Amino acid sequence: MANLQDIGVSATINLLSALAFLVAFALLRLQPINDRVYFPKWYLKGIRGSPRRSGRVHNFVNLDFNMYIRFLNWMPAALKMPEPELIEHAGLDSAVFVRIYLLGLKIFVPVTFLSFAVLVPVNWTGDTLEHAKGLTYSDIDKLSISNIPAASKRFWAHIVMFYVFSFWTYYVLYKEYKLIASMRLRFLAAQKRRPDQFTVLLRNVPLDPDESISKHIEHFFFVNHPDHYLTHQLVYNANYLAKLVEKKKGLQNWLVYYENKYERSSTQRPTTKTGLWGLWGTKVDAIEYYSTEVEKLSKEEDKEREKVLSDPDALIPAAFVSFKTRWAAAVCAQTQQSSNPTIWLTEWAPEPRDLFWDNLAIPYVNLALRKLIMAVALFFLTFCFMIPIAFVQSLANIEGIEKVFPFLKPIIEKKVIKSVIQGFLPGIALKIFLILLPRILMAMSQIEGFTSLSALDRRTAEKYHLFILVNVFFGSVVTGTAFQQLQKFLNEPSTEFTKTVGDSIPMKATFFITYIMVDGWAGIAAEILRLVPLVMFHLKNAFLVKTDQDRDQAMDPGCLDFPVSEPRIQLYILLGLVYSVVTPILLPFILVFFAFSYLVYRHQIINVYNQKYESGAAFWPHVHRRVIIGLMIAQLLLMGLFSMREAEQSSACLVALPILTLWVHKFCQGRFESAFVKFPLQDAMVKDTLEKATEPNLDLKAYLKDAYVHPVFKDSSLEQITFIDDDEESNSLVPTKRTSRRSSKFPSEDNSESDA
Repeated sequence: MANLQDIGVSATINLLSALAFLVAFALLRLQPINDRVYFPKWYLKGIRGSPRRSGRVHNFVNLDFNMYIRFLNWMPAALKMPEPELIEHAGLDSAVFVRIYLLGLKIFVPVTFLSFAVLVPVNWTGDTLEHAKGLTYSDIDKLSISNIPAASKRFWAHIVMFYVFSFWTYYVLYKEYKLIASMRLRFLAAQKRRPDQFTVLLRNVPLDPDESISKHIEHFFFVNHPDHYLTHQLVYNANYLAKLVEKKKGLQNWLVYYENKYERSSTQRPTTKTGLWGLWGTKVDAIEYYSTEVEKLSKEEDKEREKVLSDPDALIPAAFVSFKTRWAAAVCAQTQQSSNPTIWLTEWAPEPRDLFWDNLAIPYVNLALRKLIMAVALFFLTFCFMIPIAFVQSLANIEGIEKVFPFLKPIIEKKVIKSVIQGFLPGIALKIFLILLPRILMAMSQIEGFTSLSALDRRTAEKYHLFILVNVFFGSVVTGTAFQQLQKFLNEPSTEFTKTVGDSIPMKATFFITYIMVDGWAGIAAEILRLVPLVMFHLKNAFLVKTDQDRDQAMDPGCLDFPVSEPRIQLYILLGLVYSVVTPILLPFILVFFAFSYLVYRHQIINVYNQKYESGAAFWPHVHRRVIIGLMIAQLLLMGLFSMREAEQSSACLVALPILTLWVHKFCQGRFESAFVKFPLQDAMVKDTLEKATEPNLDLKAYLKDAYVHPVFKDSSLEQITFIDDDEESNSLVPTKRTSRRSSKFPSEDNSESDA
């Protein structure tokens, strides 16, 4: 069991690590040679240029010592930009994301103050643990609810304070949901013209024996949206072609590298080996080899592109359908198009840069099966991961290890080793276990078939949150407690089991304190240092860069890692809510995390990150729901804890809280969630009317012409949809080549189609 000294060792290590990262960042960001690493967003906006100073040394090293004196001025600068300007600069997604950290501060600053003012004195004067026999505890646990005698009236202080904390959380969540819903509607109303405002994604188009997919779509929308339909763009299965294009880019990078190398030292032509990664195989001239490979791949790429465009099987029964107005697109996206709810399915099209093109090729009928398979896989992944979690927890409880493995006692009882193991190693070990997990979960979300990057991020965050909830939180509490008290469980009567669990759960606060310091202090400081992008930029700059354009392409601004960062925030919110009345000493560590993270991520979204998409804060309902889940878990755990401490009457007083929490969630959901899933027709009409008045000659067809063309066809001769001329639009009869009396209502069993 980690004591105050062990926590002090961990705090010292993590504070020194965080300070080292911050000092390194503050110095590295001042060097002209690193300017594109730490300020890439300004370069991408065209506002900032490469620093040019007289003298060769000045182009690499900053010799202005006055700037080193002000090396921490990035902190106030990160807070200086007003939120409206931040939204305009970085987008609503980024601005709302940092508000999640602000939400944590709003909740826990008052909670921490009240906990220390009321509950810490109540816990400290309980004196229960000092009289307990055979129970492992530390000085920190004397500040927890475990130090309160069973059936004590002191528990009423915890009950009252937890009601106060819950109602304060309800208020903060309501106000934040209301504010962000308003921010989203204002953002969408003020947004400049974008292709997705006029376009819907059409899925599961039924095959027709008399018409091609293109003509069938055209006919359907001219009949059902006669005054508003504009055009559509077919979707092709070009996944293999996209892989060829990506592979060609990699080969071209190697070709550029060897050409640059030969230009710098023309005495000898560079060579490479034809095997994997150039490590083995036949030794050949590198420039000739990669030139040949690029040429060969270019021919294969052209052949595959021609095949995709000419092969009817490459057409997917889906399309991007565009309308003349935003109002018409909103009506189509938010209504059912057919009496059969499984065909002609429409939804808002993601913005072009948000599209995940690979999943558009997945047949719609396969999506339900894919989601079921991934749900089963997630279940096994989540619960099988309990094994390494249990091992990590054993590192956090040396006293428990000594009870089971007494022969290790001489080694681990050494003061330095014991402090490091208990205060630092458990948190860093768990962090390492979790590094590769997001990649696995993202791959699972991709298999499920989501068609936008934003949806993939939200789905992956949902999986990661479940995983953290089960393994990091419940896994740490349950496995750690069971191992720690193994001998006591085996030797005591069964009636004492619940009491031991009730006393032991609060003792896991020491582990979570070390985890917060490793992940939330040193981890966030490492984020701002950007060590990997720094090294990669200079490697690319040394071997691949010829021009300023190449140097811009070598920049890696990155983006907010929402699938990882948001569930991590939810873990800290959950810990704060659970331990606010159980072990309040944990709360200051959480406050440091939220304050430090808010500062760091605000700096990053201003100067570094370049978002891959803009969803208009569509993720906020998920954030709200997960905070509600954390609050309900805290309420249920506290009910269980009181019942185990022979305070059944106190526990009964908490029964109303989970019900009230669920009601608050339903109320906020009904009041605000529609702003995140629907677009008001009134707002759409206002934007259309204003645009018609200010730009009466806008050629919307030309604007939308290439918006939803697959990126691999952007520079090719992809035939565009033939637009209907004005005379044909005014014709009341819709031209069709259908010879059958009725169109197929359900997808045809025959996959063949006749070209119109």
